[in-house]
Parts: sequence; structure tokens; C-alpha cells
Amino acid sequence: MGLARNIVGIIGNVISFGLFLSPVPTFYRIHKKKAVEEFQPYPYLCTVLNCVFWMFYGLPIVKKDNILVLTINTIGLTIELIYLTIYWIYANDKKKRARVGYILLGELCFTALVVVIGMLVFNFKHRSLFVGVICDVFNIIMYASPLAIWKKVITTKSVEYMPFWLSVASLANGICWTIFALIQLDIFILVSNGLGLIFGVVQLGLYGYYYYLGKNKIKEVEKPSEVQLSYPNQSA
Repeated sequence: MGLARNIVGIIGNVISFGLFLSPVPTFYRIHKKKAVEEFQPYPYLCTVLNCVFWMFYGLPIVKKDNILVLTINTIGLTIELIYLTIYWIYANDKKKRARVGYILLGELCFTALVVVIGMLVFNFKHRSLFVGVICDVFNIIMYASPLAIWKKVITTKSVEYMPFWLSVASLANGICWTIFALIQLDIFILVSNGLGLIFGVVQLGLYGYYYYLGKNKIKEVEKPSEVQLSYPNQSA
């Protein structure tokens, strides 16, 4: 059972890694144009916090045998910080740079508070409960982030704003980490990724419905609403 869990976890890590890399076209465009244009840093700032909390959850002082959760979120955090560094370099507006800095500072303070409370207030038995609930809240927010895109798809009756392969990868990610959580029951990984699996099924269902029965047209145009999606799921 331990071997099966590790295999599924490694597959989940590979898929999650791909999802972390999904915003690369956005930042290539920013680098090429030397400007952030209308792109927003908030998805990446949220993902930073999500990764940090799952890293904490993956530590042996919180939850044993969670090395795969720790590794993928460490990688994810590194990637997201690179994205934010690129954003900061090309954000010509000082207010945009300051906003990113202040939010990161706030996240650092919040993380420190959670770590201190988790280590000093809760014993090992209850620490995973405290940290796990916080991780689930942020992971569910990450998985629910495409809801705005769903509304646009339904309103326009077109899938031009919904990236198909990113949706497929997100669903595969939810499936892998749900199986991972079921093999050796981990309720916190199960809850958020189980919901992610459901969101993924609904999203692909919408895609299929509006692709075949809607306008059935996808404009070959790079759109900010599409390329800046960030799935940092990652409970993974």
C-alpha cells in the first residue's frame, strides 16, 4: 500500500509541476514586452501562501510520511516567487511593486503567526488538524478560482476563454491527489482535492457542452483571462 501511495504521489507531483509551469506563457509575454500590462499578481500571491501552508503540513513535525506533499510545494513556491520577481521587475508603476511587496510581507507575518500557534498551542496529535484546516481553506479557494471563467463561458455560450488542456491537467491533478489521500487516509488532502476533482469534472462538462452545442468556435488569440490562470493546487 505504501508503494502504491508513493507511485500515485509521484504522478501527482509531475502533474502539479506542469500546473505550476502553466503561467509561463504569461511571463514570457511580460518579458518580451517589458511590461506587465493588465496582468494581475494576485493568483501568484495566493499560490505562494497556499504552497507555504502545504509545505508546513508536509513537515514531519506536523504530519509524518508526507514528503511528496513537501517536495512539490517547495518546488511550487520557488516557481511562484520567480514569477513574482519577473512581475516586480517589469511593473513600471511603483504602486504595483509596492503592493506586491506589502502583500508578501503580510503573508510572511500571517505564516509566522500560524507556525507559532501551531507549534506552541497544539500538540503533535492536534497540530495536523489545525494546519490541515487552514491548508484546505486555501486549496479550495485555488480550485474554485476558475468560477469566474465558468460564468463567462455560460454567458457567452463559448469556450474561447476556457483553456482545455489546463482544465484536463487540473482534473487529472485532483484525481491523483484524491487517490493518494484515499490509499492512506488523509482527510485534509482528500477534502480539498476531492472538491477539486468535482470542479474539474464540471469544468470539462461545461467545455464539452458549449464546444459542441454552443458557438463551437475558439478564437486563436492570446487572452489575459486565459493565460494568466494559475492552479496551484497543490496539496498537493
